[in-house]
Amino acid sequence: MGRIIAIANQKGGVGKTTTSINLSACLAEAGKKILVIDLDPQGNTTSGLGIDKEEMDHTVYELILDECTVKQSIHKTEIENLDIIPSNVNLAGAEIELLGINDKEYILKNAIDYIRDDYDFIIIDCPPSLNMLTVNAMTTADTILVPIQCEYYALEGISQLIHTIDLVQERLNPNLKMEGVVFTMYDSRTNLSNEVVDNVKTNLNTTIYNTIIPRNVRLAEAPSHGLPINLYDSKSAGAESYRLLAKEVIGREDV
Repeated sequence: MGRIIAIANQKGGVGKTTTSINLSACLAEAGKKILVIDLDPQGNTTSGLGIDKEEMDHTVYELILDECTVKQSIHKTEIENLDIIPSNVNLAGAEIELLGINDKEYILKNAIDYIRDDYDFIIIDCPPSLNMLTVNAMTTADTILVPIQCEYYALEGISQLIHTIDLVQERLNPNLKMEGVVFTMYDSRTNLSNEVVDNVKTNLNTTIYNTIIPRNVRLAEAPSHGLPINLYDSKSAGAESYRLLAKEVIGREDV
């Protein structure tokens, strides 16, 4: 049975999409069969994996509204072992269209249950807010991976995210666990980055991945070329870091 990891943090700009794209690609490179679900209306994970989001008839939006089947919504990428359920701006209206629908918290889960055995890992890129899309991701997922940017306000909002995770565990998905925290945009030249890492380790009672994702120009450039970092610049520090993260994630199969 595939392991489902939701990548969530309601704070924008912390590296959720970068992590979704590159962790997925590095897991695929390691020979795992991967499905990425782009649950962000911005569709940046979709375009970052080389898919033209405006040309898609069957996206996660149509899937959620029951206008297509889960198999119809899955598209192959150019990357071996890596499929995607894409997203585009239409998804922004899903929250309103789901009003009044029974069990709307489980719409994604009910769809994904049909195909989860086809994949080793399913990675869900959540939107930067704690809305019904994020709740759907959390009811579908086994674990939540939280990227935290190494900057001054890193812990701001994390308590709110953990409170949401606790509520989902209590009311909707008792099996949900914290996958852990991964630090992103780390700059070894600054004291601040080191202070943030120490602060989070002191204040958060959760698993913290050993791999730290550095600030890296090649990592920032890759999405504009529609490529994950391991294909855009295989020898860059960003590519090496995400390979190490993928190795850690694979090593935690028993989570």
